[in-house]
Amino acid sequence: MRELASDVTLTHRDFIQPLFIDESVSKSTSISTLTEVNSDTIESAIQQIEKDLKKGITKFLLFPVPKQKTESNFDFSFMSSAVKKIRSTFGNSVWLAADVCLCAYTSHGHCGILNSEGTRVLNNETVNVLSQYALQLAQAGADCIAPSDLMDGRVAAIRSILDKNDFDHIAVMSYSAKFGSQYYGPFRDACKSVPGKGSGLNDRKTYQISPFNSADAIQSALRDFEEGADILMIKPALLNLDILYQLRQLVHAPLAVYHVSGEYESIELLAKQNIIDRSKGHVEVWASLKRAGANSIISYASRYSKEWIDKIEY
Repeated sequence: MRELASDVTLTHRDFIQPLFIDESVSKSTSISTLTEVNSDTIESAIQQIEKDLKKGITKFLLFPVPKQKTESNFDFSFMSSAVKKIRSTFGNSVWLAADVCLCAYTSHGHCGILNSEGTRVLNNETVNVLSQYALQLAQAGADCIAPSDLMDGRVAAIRSILDKNDFDHIAVMSYSAKFGSQYYGPFRDACKSVPGKGSGLNDRKTYQISPFNSADAIQSALRDFEEGADILMIKPALLNLDILYQLRQLVHAPLAVYHVSGEYESIELLAKQNIIDRSKGHVEVWASLKRAGANSIISYASRYSKEWIDKIEY
């Protein structure tokens, strides 16, 4: 009866697995603050994808961790090479989304180019660089461009440059309602992108959304939708179910949620202390995200989703 009465359906086909591809590592290396998540070389990422495909996961979100940090003249060839190699290996059996941001590339860890005083992100200059980066990734074989920088107008710029270069079939998954959060810590360790080094900005409050301003989150998402985003993302996921639910009522567009590193690791730490059951803890969160209106879920535990969902006890 509980199965028959259930109005939430979970399937592993709705999950996206993040992968960190790190130019500075020589082999797959565990990330100390992210349980069972690794920093991969291009070759070990391919091996990981092979394993994930056997578990039913076909969709991936790629994050680059370049070896060199700079403040200008960014070199995106490592990420482009990774996308091209993965595409040539797996063809259309995988769906590849590529994160587009400068936080992993900059020496100061911010998501954009700073002014000479290091006190302000230069919006338009950053958007110009990001749109060129997006084009390179599309040319390399990405199925989806995922801008996470939160610069004004970047979705329109990316959509425009893709369309002009015959990539109108490439999707844009916008980090639309992306809040400034304490729950990104493990991710920033993995991407080596802690903000503030050598600049006057010690956090990302000037361009990420305040947790105290829900209207700004809704407006940001609606703006990205109007500018051509195909998928709108809410991040962090569990902390912003109210935003997810509101957007579900406002737009007829696919909504993705990112169960971010701190949210994920909170469950992992509880499980390590035998306070909760690991798989049931994640599945319960996933159910709540679906219940609030999510179409797809980005989770570091995506590779276990089929196994765990098949064991659901209603």
